[in-house]
Amino acid sequence: MLRLDVDPIDYAIIAVYFAVVLGIGFAARRYIKTSLDYFLSGRSLPAWITGLAFVSANLGALELLGQAANGAQYGIAGVHFYWIGAIPAMVFLGLVMMPFYYGSKVRSVPEYLRRRFNGASHLFNAIAFSIATVLIAGVNLYALALVLQLLLGWPIIVGILVAAAIVLVYITLGGLSSAIYNEVLQFFVIVVAVVPITVIGLKSLGGWNGLTDAVSHSKLGEEATHSWKGLGVSDTTNAIGASWIAIVFGLGFVQSFGYWTTNFAEVQRAMSAGSLNAARRTPLIGAFPKMLAPAITIIPGMIAAVSIKGLGGSQAELQYNNAIPLMMREYFPNGMLGLAVTGLLAAFMAGVAANVSAFNTVVTYDLIEPYIRRNRPDAEYVRYGRIATVAGILISIATALIASGYSNIMNYIQVLFSVFNVPLFATFFIGMFWKRMTPWAGFWGMAAGSVGALGTYILYKAGVLHFSTDLAEAFWAAIVAFVLDALVTVGVTFVTKPRPVEELDGLVYGRANIEKPTARDRGWYRSPALLGAVVLVMTAIASLFFI
Repeated sequence: MLRLDVDPIDYAIIAVYFAVVLGIGFAARRYIKTSLDYFLSGRSLPAWITGLAFVSANLGALELLGQAANGAQYGIAGVHFYWIGAIPAMVFLGLVMMPFYYGSKVRSVPEYLRRRFNGASHLFNAIAFSIATVLIAGVNLYALALVLQLLLGWPIIVGILVAAAIVLVYITLGGLSSAIYNEVLQFFVIVVAVVPITVIGLKSLGGWNGLTDAVSHSKLGEEATHSWKGLGVSDTTNAIGASWIAIVFGLGFVQSFGYWTTNFAEVQRAMSAGSLNAARRTPLIGAFPKMLAPAITIIPGMIAAVSIKGLGGSQAELQYNNAIPLMMREYFPNGMLGLAVTGLLAAFMAGVAANVSAFNTVVTYDLIEPYIRRNRPDAEYVRYGRIATVAGILISIATALIASGYSNIMNYIQVLFSVFNVPLFATFFIGMFWKRMTPWAGFWGMAAGSVGALGTYILYKAGVLHFSTDLAEAFWAAIVAFVLDALVTVGVTFVTKPRPVEELDGLVYGRANIEKPTARDRGWYRSPALLGAVVLVMTAIASLFFI
């Protein structure tokens, strides 16, 4: 049985962390005066804060446990989730899409759809996004409870309730500001807690060469030490089971851009920045630590694959999801165990908080305000936001049980992305660059894309369609969703009436509202274009190392 021999020192470290997190929530509450303060931090935060919060919000259970599971199951090919499946989309968001989001002064991603298309598109996405966020928050809650059960012996339901209660308190009190400042703290806690796993693990195997030798002689095989090997269309032999088409187009374009450019749990952090320049730099600043994240996810997973006997077997404690906790048990002494568990707690609570804070904003601004309680006092919407926070946490507790059916939670996450995020991105992408696209094309395109991805998944599970792995299915489902969305969008556009171009100011390419940079934003090192170019070059160089 996987249990850590924790002592009072370890529990004291965890207790101090909980106290600090709650203290930030109480402190942030003093600055909540309006609904904009509660839901978007008054659009006043500096870029370095929002940038770290941007990447930390993503560094939850699906990142630490899910990507480490990918490293253990698929080898170094897992870096594609970062260097193909994240960095280009983050740069695109900062350079191309943030001027539309921030310049149009929309308060959420669904609100952009209402202004660009129509109420039907807005309502469809608001409901779909609300469902997706509580499902993803449930993943983080379940993963946290599973780890607490395995490491500390806590019953799963106790772990879920304790984590949910803490997130509930600090989000309800301080809103987005509380979430963001906690995410900055959590970023550093996560790094300090997990980096030693990589360092100690590599040292025990004789460095990088020792790791690659061990992986080559394991069940993963030599191909698991190369990220671009075995990706031929007619000869797909890599562990992921996907050709370069599925990885580059399915993961690198539609899945990646669908998540990073339209997922409000991420975009919300950039919207809280104090200026357009700061908003554009937010995902670009976050891209630098994101580029290095394989060092604390993929590589520890590979180390676990050759260090933990039986990993990936039928026993519950040997699931791929447990690669990081198993490594902690293997290498860490008391004191470090407390810090390590705190790092996991930080990661999971960051993931829950990011999705719940996005959920309360969308429910309030995109469901309650326009459709249920119009033209009410601002303080009333803050109250609804707090009620939505409670509801989001309670629903997430229920959805946590869905994630329990997956030995690799990243496979589950990719299914959610293909159904919810990819159709939204296709609609955004076409509507942002094609002024002729009509309001009803936006609605029917999204609906068709979601049905296409969900149908692909159902047919795969029913045995009608066959793919090499669950991950390959998710990539191809994303492609189906994008193509189907695009075809329906074009078809509906030519039989319905477009909006007048003058109504699209700030919403489409060529008519964006660009703010003039302030004196503070004019330094060359604050240039979004420069930051984007540097991180893309660094990512390309890193990719060559593992080719």
